Amino acid sequence: MINYKQLRYFWAVARAGSIARASERLCLTPQTISGQIAELERALGTDLFRRAGRRLELTAAGKLALSHADEIFQIGAELEGLLSNRSVGAELLLRVGVADVIPKSIAYRLLAPATALPGPIRLICQEDKLERLFAELAIHKLDLVIADRPLPGELGVRGYNHPLGRCAVDLHAVPALAARYRAKFPQSLDGAPLLLPGSGAAMRGAMERWFGEQRIRPRIVGEFDDTALMKAFGAAGVGLFPAPAAIAEEVRRQYGAELVGRVEDVVVRYYAISVERRLTHPAVLAVSRAAKQALTADNAVAES
Repeated sequence: MINYKQLRYFWAVARAGSIARASERLCLTPQTISGQIAELERALGTDLFRRAGRRLELTAAGKLALSHADEIFQIGAELEGLLSNRSVGAELLLRVGVADVIPKSIAYRLLAPATALPGPIRLICQEDKLERLFAELAIHKLDLVIADRPLPGELGVRGYNHPLGRCAVDLHAVPALAARYRAKFPQSLDGAPLLLPGSGAAMRGAMERWFGEQRIRPRIVGEFDDTALMKAFGAAGVGLFPAPAAIAEEVRRQYGAELVGRVEDVVVRYYAISVERRLTHPAVLAVSRAAKQALTADNAVAES
């Protein structure tokens, strides 16, 4: 009979890519993990890994074992969620990873419906780079990842993309700049001072493609991984800055910025990424069902 603890250690190493990384995530020593995997290999009568220089590679048997382990632990997680969520009076736990490129106000709008469910709920939010969040999702340390792009297939992480919606992008600026560049928009943007999200944001690539198509060359004066910091610079008059149309009114109130123009051809998309084929967690279902309304506020263009 397979020792499922040993199988989980094998699965964690295969997904992490090394024993060292898996040991950090599992809070175990590398020696413990390698010893347990060796025992699993002896029990199965075959090697699951082979050395390739300083790296570990899956053998043919290891690849087969990994595909089955994915299914086993996915089903186990779904069963655990279903049973724990049906416990009368039990606190409902939702562990969410939020990509650091998602504006915090958008993240709040998407997740707020989960906190409105009847009964006690605890929401645990973790903000990080998408690659690290996907790794946490793979080992079931997260129930959900909120992202601005689908899960990339090349990462080798087993997950499912659940589109939440999309909205257009607005360009904002302090009143003086807005009045200057609003006329003849978007051609007026040629040479305009512009603040942009960092390269990790899906919006960044979409904006650059749109500028190329329009043959517009703005003057990029700042790039920011933190979109709140980008807006703060925009509020100081450093340059124009983009934001999802869903939060246009909030940008006006909080940063004193005015709308320069709406870029209908550029949209930002949001996804809930989970290890479930079909969403069953009550809090995740609440997030998914309310997403369209959250992203259509302030006359944004949206679709679920």
